Parts: sequence; C-alpha cells; structure tokens
Amino acid sequence: RVLFRSCTAMFGSTIAWAQVEVQTVNHQTAGTILAAKVSGDIAPGDYELLLKGIIANPGKYTRKILILDNIGGSVQEAIRMGRLLRETGFDALVPAAAVCQGSCVYLLAAGRIKTVRGHVGIHRPYFASGDSAQAQLATKGSNYTSAAYFREMGIPANFVEVMQATEPSQMRVLSAQDLKRYRLN
Repeated sequence: RVLFRSCTAMFGSTIAWAQVEVQTVNHQTAGTILAAKVSGDIAPGDYELLLKGIIANPGKYTRKILILDNIGGSVQEAIRMGRLLRETGFDALVPAAAVCQGSCVYLLAAGRIKTVRGHVGIHRPYFASGDSAQAQLATKGSNYTSAAYFREMGIPANFVEVMQATEPSQMRVLSAQDLKRYRLN
C-alpha cells in the first residue's frame, strides 16, 4: 500500500502527464520499480510510447507497476498494450482517486497482480462507424477478439458477455464482488 502511494505520488508530483509515461522509481523499502502510467484516452501510437518507455528503462526491477487513471479509447491499441504489459511482467493498479473505464479494462486485465482501489466501469466498445468490436477488428486485418484476449489474460468468459450486454452509451461500474468474480482485483 505504501509502495503504491509512493509511485502515484512520484508521478503526480514530478511529471506533467502525457497519456503514456514510463519511469524508474527508487522506493526506500521496495527497491527499484519500473512504473508506467496510462491516463486520458487510449489512442493509436500509445503502444509505441509504452514500448519506447520500457526499452528506455532496461535493467532489473523488484517490481513493474502500471498505474491506471483512464477513460478508455481504442480497443485495438489497448489489446496491443495489454499484451506488451503481460509479456513484460507488469502488475496493474487503479488508485483510490482514479477510474479505469471502457477499454482501460484491457490494460487492467493484463496485470499479473491487479489492485483496484478506485472505480472500474465497463461497456460494449463504441465505434463512430457503428460497427461492432469484432467487425472493427476484422476491418483492421485482425481476427483477435475481445473474448480471445480476455481468455489469454485468465479472465472468465462470462466477463465478455457482461461487457457486451452494456450499451456503449452506458457504464456498468463493477462492484468489489464483480472485480473478484472476474479476477480483476
């Protein structure tokens, strides 16, 4: 808990936030931590920013923590980022004063260890063209679905059903029981 407060305080006090930021944090008791923060809308190019930040901070870390305060955005970009975060061994944190909604849940699901102190909201992805998430991914040349992604991350299959049942213009805030049931906390 103290570690999470230290990481979020370090980011909040020393950086004017872009959407994706990665930095090394030296913690008194936990050692050297690689911390990443994703805020604002997830947009094309954020995967590259995250990758560059991880590559720019090589070395051994006692822990890698992803701090989320995000209102969603591009599902495709979130899936790419989530796979990178899982492959590189990040834990995920939604701090007490933060939200993780919409496509942010793809990043949360990628965390090896997930800690939610704030709020997590889900809904069916919205696309300006009105296409479904599956059709949008197919249009971009990918056959990787949300269901396949969440299955890869160890999230129960019924999570996608609940997400798809919530209209894009609505938001379902997950309870503590929901977070536990869907292995998101």
